[in-house]
Amino acid sequence: MSRTDGAFAPEAIESLSARLRGPVLLPGSEAYEDGRSIYNAMIDKRPGAIVRCRDVADVVACVDFARERGVELAVYGGGHNGAGLALCDDGLVADLGPMNGVHVDTRSRAVRVGGGCTWGDVDHATHPFGLAVPSGIISTTGVGGLTLGGGHGYLTRRYGLTVDNLLAAEVVLADGRIVTASEDEHPDLFWALRGGGGNFGIVTSFLFRGRPVHTVYGGPIVWPITEAREALRWYRDFIREAPRELYGWFGFHRVPTGSPFPEELHGHHGCVVTWCYTGPLERAEEVFRPIRERSEPVLDMIGPMPYPKLQSMFDEIYYPPGLQWYWKADFVGDIGEDALDVHERFGTDLPTERSTMHLYPIDGAVHDVSPEDTAFRYRDVTWSRVIVGVDPEPDEAERITRWAQDYWRALHPYSAGGGYVNFMMEEGQDRVAAAYRENYERLVEVKTKYDPDNLFHVNQNIRPRAGAR
Repeated sequence: MSRTDGAFAPEAIESLSARLRGPVLLPGSEAYEDGRSIYNAMIDKRPGAIVRCRDVADVVACVDFARERGVELAVYGGGHNGAGLALCDDGLVADLGPMNGVHVDTRSRAVRVGGGCTWGDVDHATHPFGLAVPSGIISTTGVGGLTLGGGHGYLTRRYGLTVDNLLAAEVVLADGRIVTASEDEHPDLFWALRGGGGNFGIVTSFLFRGRPVHTVYGGPIVWPITEAREALRWYRDFIREAPRELYGWFGFHRVPTGSPFPEELHGHHGCVVTWCYTGPLERAEEVFRPIRERSEPVLDMIGPMPYPKLQSMFDEIYYPPGLQWYWKADFVGDIGEDALDVHERFGTDLPTERSTMHLYPIDGAVHDVSPEDTAFRYRDVTWSRVIVGVDPEPDEAERITRWAQDYWRALHPYSAGGGYVNFMMEEGQDRVAAAYRENYERLVEVKTKYDPDNLFHVNQNIRPRAGAR
């Protein structure tokens, strides 16, 4: 079907536009080209039309249009998804970007967040009140995508996953109905939204529990790459025994050329742990003493800072939008000597300055929730691991992809089996099922109930039962 015939013929677009407050972006316009750009420049998809949704009624109009005319529907929240699932070729994209309001109730500490918000929007609104919502480590990430996949980051060990702090969600279903999902209303849908991705509807607003966070003590510390094996072994043992107020993710990194780090370090390779301590600041030096005494660091940037500064520290230095990305992920219970061998081999030979491997701890408060209580199943592991080949040059896409795949294949036998859906490319149905373990069949039941025709399939798809209707 061409973009000018059938579903996207002029009369069809005119009919859709009449139901909208937001604009429809069509091929051939500069706004359309801007609208189809996403975080991962390796993705080049061309929708038939993009709707910049200004309110819930616009989202309903998009859902109705896609369902009635049989076109693919993608949902653009923040556009960070590695596989490019915010877009689809020749289909309709519901861009929630204009729906970016945040309201903070200072008495209840509840935070209502529009479906088009980034975490930077949330931090901007909550920080003046000494609050934060547990999220990730990059402030330009979309709230919707991160939350629906589970959500882990700097506050995870103390306050749990993002979904553990979700109180309710407003959802547009496949049949165009608008419902609230919470513990009291549509509890089966609420269960599925907490980790099951965008399979069940379009979330137009989230209601979160805000947590008391203002000034944290944190930042990166870098040790020489020659200490890769010893540093990772030390980190493995240290973080599991650390107090919940202390979070630190481990990575192999090169210092980007042109970054604000000391020029003599540009291009150099190191072992990085980026820390976030949310306990009493007067205890921070004591908590960090064994970290600083471990070995002489190449760089120590740890200190007190506003939480939003830490949350946005790597937005532009390392990972601005428009780079080439290839992701591979696994959950990890332990890091044995064989796994250390693999990390030493691949982590000390990064193909480009921005390629990396990260280990994000998901223990502490995450383990307080039963694996059956939310769709996010992996609550008995210690880390969420991601291997990413990253570079600004399209000519490097094949090389960074091959490196990430080879690194992952060598490590996968030592993993817990599945990977975090927010870190997956389009990898097939077996990998989707592995991401949910025993929760997968229950997710299929919820999918069959709320989206029996699989309208919402541009995602890490959980397929409904065949012949549901």
